[in-house]
Amino acid sequence: MKEKGLKIKETIKGHILNNKKEYIIVTLLFIIGIFLGVFFVNNLGDGQKTEVQEYLNNFVEKMKQTESLDTLSLLKTSMTQNIILAVIIWFFGTTVIGIPVVFGLMIYRGFCFGYTISVCVTSMGMSKGLIFVLINLLLPSMFLIPAILGIAVSGFKLYKSIVKDNRKENIKLEIVRHTVFSLVMLVVMMVSSLVEVFISTNILKAVIKYF
Repeated sequence: MKEKGLKIKETIKGHILNNKKEYIIVTLLFIIGIFLGVFFVNNLGDGQKTEVQEYLNNFVEKMKQTESLDTLSLLKTSMTQNIILAVIIWFFGTTVIGIPVVFGLMIYRGFCFGYTISVCVTSMGMSKGLIFVLINLLLPSMFLIPAILGIAVSGFKLYKSIVKDNRKENIKLEIVRHTVFSLVMLVVMMVSSLVEVFISTNILKAVIKYF
């Protein structure tokens, strides 16, 4: 068991080191998106901030009043969203002209991440907001973010390979590699959905009464 764990760890480490330039670029795009999301919330008008705060407060109150959660429905929704996201990144990653779209999606996902964190902290205060974010967002994101970054990097690598060698045989081989890797990352995204629904949501449900 330990040997398998070490092999997996070494494989992941080797993959990241072999594609460190691609990971740096994609991660920087994601971080830029986070800053844009925070900047956007900080520059909202008073009326818009009130609307966002009311929406978040309504969500918290609804969670408090809900006795039992429909976990199967939540899991289905989460998995469907993650599958759609993975397919979109995979698809645009298989086309040379689609790489800018992949980069745009990384910025957008970062924006959503930064926006959510900023809204929670602004509306709930620093301590409650960070606890809410830690439980509801960061736990599943530990699996989700590396997975979507991985698919984006795989698509970027495919693009660079096709530019260097556009022979039909090479293109087919690289698309197969990209697809297999994307499927592995999709499994990680499914784990993210399980963590979100069965761990994050249940922990949030237990502590939500203190918000």
